[in-house]
Amino acid sequence: MASQWRYIAQRALPEQIIDWDVPFALSSNPKRDLSGPGSMSGTIEPEYARMIGPDGLPILQEWGTKLYLEIDGYLRWGGIITKTSFDGPKFTVQCEGLTSYPHGIPYEDSMISGELITPKDPYDGRDKNNDGWVDGEKGKTRVPDPPKPYTGKRIDAYDALRAIWSHVQSRPYGDIGIKVDDHKLGELLGAADGSDPWKLSWWDNPDCGQAIDSLTKLIPFDWAEEHRWAGGGNAIEHRVRLGTPRLGRRRTDLRFADGENIAAIAKPEGMGDEFANEVVVLGKGEGRDMARAQLHRYDGRLRRVATVADKTLASPTELRTRGEQELAGRTQALQIPAIQIIDHPNAVFGSWQLGDDIRIQVHVPWVGDVDVWHRIIGDEISADGRCVLNLRRSEAFVY
Repeated sequence: MASQWRYIAQRALPEQIIDWDVPFALSSNPKRDLSGPGSMSGTIEPEYARMIGPDGLPILQEWGTKLYLEIDGYLRWGGIITKTSFDGPKFTVQCEGLTSYPHGIPYEDSMISGELITPKDPYDGRDKNNDGWVDGEKGKTRVPDPPKPYTGKRIDAYDALRAIWSHVQSRPYGDIGIKVDDHKLGELLGAADGSDPWKLSWWDNPDCGQAIDSLTKLIPFDWAEEHRWAGGGNAIEHRVRLGTPRLGRRRTDLRFADGENIAAIAKPEGMGDEFANEVVVLGKGEGRDMARAQLHRYDGRLRRVATVADKTLASPTELRTRGEQELAGRTQALQIPAIQIIDHPNAVFGSWQLGDDIRIQVHVPWVGDVDVWHRIIGDEISADGRCVLNLRRSEAFVY
């Protein structure tokens, strides 16, 4: 039995459904990304007179309409229309996931984690003759040592993420309806000794979307955007799921194999010029004072070195984590970047989650049989009953 697809349009503000069956033809399949907003694009042709909403406005408006794909009653994709164009009777629509919205939105507040605080010395200036005694109290009151600096409050990375999202949605006409998971990551921003505080301040003209992206690089974690019907009515809930720190799990209950549910595989790839078994990470600072880490993972092959510069990194832990990530990605063996699968009892559509590790069993010419665990970093479902899973080898991830 064929799946029932429909595209549903909703006003962004307020969230009110204005069309239950938009005549939308895909030009690129709905794509979900791990730790990314995903995308979808399509066309409407020819011109439909009913593409005006009950409020008298065009149903499909840039930054004014949310568009969803529903398959058999489940919302499989959701996002905001970001660009439209016209070519005669053809109306082209491009959408991005709701989590793309913070990009281009300025952060207009100030947040700091791990600030080095030097308390005011109550005896400053009270020993003008520098004899060690409080002026006018010689022999009676000695000047004590000044209070020692200390590290101020440090913020959990997920609290910082939620604070950015809260800031975005607190502004007029900025509430896009996203709810972010409320648990902690357990990783605090800024150095424990106050030597390298993490800051996000309006006077540096930060972009909220870029700030979120920087957080995921500074302290690696996963997130995923989800949409679902809520409350048994016509309300739609938007959620950002946060990993702890990763999403997904090893799926021994699913099977992906040639001749069963794998219809095609993308051209397998090695590392080529990207291969490195040693990494040098250059962090904050200049010259001799630059933060630096050097890691290796020798495996019998000739030494190849990659140098990575990231001025957001300062502490040894941050530098080492970045180096381990780079090594994991550069020392991996053969990788299958994508597979196309059919809906099959081995792995029914919707049975996996972004971030899951799945076992890929395929035959590769010149290599032979490949049986390797890969991680799902994206998926693209198509109306012909097939789905593309975008993959990376599981060893490429370090948390």
